[in-house]
Amino acid sequence: MIRKSFNDGWSYRRKPDAFQALLGWANEGWEAVRLPHDAMVRRERDGSDREAGHRGYFPADGYEYRKTFFVPEEYQERRVALEFEGVYRHARVYINGDLAGQCASGYSNFYVRADHLLRYGADNEVRVEARGQDDSRWYPGGGIYRGTSVIVSELLHVALDGVRVTTPAIDDELAVVAVATEIQNESAVTRTVEVVTEIVDADNEIVARDVAPVTVFPGDTATLRQRLTVAEPRRWGVEHPYLYTCRTAVTAGDERLDEESTRFGIRSLSVDARRGLRINGEPVNLRGACIHHDNGVLGAATIDRAESRRVEILKQAGFNAIRSAHNPISKALLDACDQLGMLVMDELSDVWTRSKTAHDYAGDFTASWESDVRAMVAKDVNHPSVVFYSIGNEIPEVGTAPGAVLGRRLAEKVRELDDTRFVTNAVNGLLAAGPEVLSAIAAGGAESMEKNSADGGSAGDETSEVTGDVNELMTRFREFMPTLMTSEIVTTRTAESMAYLDVAGYNYLDSRYELDRTLFPNRVIVGTETYPSDIDRNWRLVQDSSHVIGDFAWTGWDYLGEPGIGRVEYQSDPAPATSGMPDHQGHYPWLAAWCGDIDITGHRRPASYYREIVFGLRAEPYIAVHRPERHGETVRLATWWSWSDSVSSWSWGGHEGKPVRVDVYSAADEIELLIDGCSVGRAPAGEKNRFTASFTTVYEPGELVAVAYTDGHETGRTALRSAAGDVRLDVTVDRARITADDRDLAFVAITLVDTAGNLHNTADRRVAVELTGPGVLAGFGSADPRSEENFFDTVRTTFDGRALAVIRPTAPGAITVTVTADDCPPNTTRIEALEGQAGEPR
Repeated sequence: MIRKSFNDGWSYRRKPDAFQALLGWANEGWEAVRLPHDAMVRRERDGSDREAGHRGYFPADGYEYRKTFFVPEEYQERRVALEFEGVYRHARVYINGDLAGQCASGYSNFYVRADHLLRYGADNEVRVEARGQDDSRWYPGGGIYRGTSVIVSELLHVALDGVRVTTPAIDDELAVVAVATEIQNESAVTRTVEVVTEIVDADNEIVARDVAPVTVFPGDTATLRQRLTVAEPRRWGVEHPYLYTCRTAVTAGDERLDEESTRFGIRSLSVDARRGLRINGEPVNLRGACIHHDNGVLGAATIDRAESRRVEILKQAGFNAIRSAHNPISKALLDACDQLGMLVMDELSDVWTRSKTAHDYAGDFTASWESDVRAMVAKDVNHPSVVFYSIGNEIPEVGTAPGAVLGRRLAEKVRELDDTRFVTNAVNGLLAAGPEVLSAIAAGGAESMEKNSADGGSAGDETSEVTGDVNELMTRFREFMPTLMTSEIVTTRTAESMAYLDVAGYNYLDSRYELDRTLFPNRVIVGTETYPSDIDRNWRLVQDSSHVIGDFAWTGWDYLGEPGIGRVEYQSDPAPATSGMPDHQGHYPWLAAWCGDIDITGHRRPASYYREIVFGLRAEPYIAVHRPERHGETVRLATWWSWSDSVSSWSWGGHEGKPVRVDVYSAADEIELLIDGCSVGRAPAGEKNRFTASFTTVYEPGELVAVAYTDGHETGRTALRSAAGDVRLDVTVDRARITADDRDLAFVAITLVDTAGNLHNTADRRVAVELTGPGVLAGFGSADPRSEENFFDTVRTTFDGRALAVIRPTAPGAITVTVTADDCPPNTTRIEALEGQAGEPR
């Protein structure tokens, strides 16, 4: 089987009028692009479009892509397929003008059979249409935003996604590796072939081998099962993500008909309410991050290096698991999780049959869910990082009998396809409990809830209408949530939908953890979505409760869309104009959610370091300084996804002699704060004080030091120094050598500093990037969640002293990146793009 990248040579445009296109009157407007490509992020945002608010005010539209490619004559005796890893949305694929395939989901991997429509020995055209509407609660992107491949095979070949590797028995002496290989015979004769299967270790040494014959009738598919033993196996785990490769060859005499290469890991999984989650017999608490699929300044474009960099940074921040909220994860991200040791909860969908936005996937789910489940499992099955399949997120109908029936069908279909992982569902009690609890919240809280329950509210009563987004309701009435969520209504409404799961996913239901240990002693719980400010309390519950196996924060990485759900607004800020947006979201020009531990450029925010301390992974204290220009102001709005409005810096020019609040995060007993060696005071920290010591002092330039003490002994210190003098540009590339293919990128961090490298966070200015050599600017921007600049200008404004440029290679050679700004000496860095191995199997 030949698998090659199909990402080059495309053009795209906005979808023209269909009638004009049919008559050949619409042939203009094409722009050359290299996939993966996000068409939506290049559009101008529109603050007047109320429907676009969820998407960060980007307009939804239809797009079409086309590519011309040559097909050799000899391919007439072969099979040709095209793979699309993700097209948003309602993809239709045409080959030489005829429909070849389609996929309703914007996130499912799908294949298109091409050989019956091809012209051999000639050029062919493939055209892809993609259409999005008001169909998402976040920024979805548009067009062919994930990678594509062309796959060519002999008439007798290994089926697509046709190799499955499991490890049913493992001990220190040996592991049994079970390999199931599907062989398809599309020729007109019966064939008997041999399948050679080799297990290869990380040093490319063959550690197990088996050869077996298999006979396949014409038009039939045969599954060959082989069991191989690997002596003294190296196990895959979070700390030691060791990978093997299964090499499969199909031969007939001396002829090699097909071959496949499949990476996998040897590891065991178990979970129960007494011992929690165990991997290879060792207990693991999930330090989880919910993530969306976009890549910040790249939009939704899913280029491999962006995915691997994200996993690297999340792991450095202390996370050991990610949840792909709320759609199937990309292949590139799975590869990175396998290689780096990150556990995965892969999620199917945000909706089943009830819509959350006007034109969302609920209209397609009934017809498409089975193919979507098959695609997700086929993509995931050989990845050791995948531990959970989540069948949904905050599905309203899980609290109804029909919803429970549908959920059980979904869970059983997953188990039919892969019974080696655990099935969960991210359940929100507010939605699952239905009109009773929503009416109670709208009416004023817990007292109304209790009265409604006492009056015997019917579970099937749909007459009570509550307006507003669920996140908005949760924001406005969170003080009532713990009582409401432990009510009998929630217990009853969620019982059946929790019962068919291996692990019950709780969204904002941490108040039920202790209650449900008694009510459901065999239930295993994972916090699939929690508020960032609750991590200290929730992590204590995880540590103390064997039946609670982890916590997934909303969110680990900031994202586009759901604008401003983590914002902080002050009384002096201009009141937003009424625009029809839910109160929990920001009005234009808000762009990003601003609720991530890590911002859209990959820079860690203060919440990230706080979480790392709570996890017990960081001994040094961390200093977060509240913006002094806001000192003493009344906060008008801080949502439950907000963090403090703080920056880790002691450079606040123009605020000398003015009061400022300093928070120090630490697990130590006590923190002493010093300015230029003079003590500001001491304050308790540690878990009893929510890991935070707070001080109010006066800003004076110099050195700010936090010293941690436990039992009277110093256990760590951190210092911040004020930037002084001229502003300079610090330009740092993540890797000086990259591969010149369609999968690699270079990330160039731009920081405003002084001569000593101290951050000039209040000296923001416009910076320009200029490239020479074989590379293009794939994205350029800052983490500013309210920026009105776009990600493709060569000039952008820094935010808190930082910006990020992403360079994509176009050919081998030296790429020079020159960064300039007013009143700053220019700074140049060099990137070597080396000849790559594009097109090789993953």
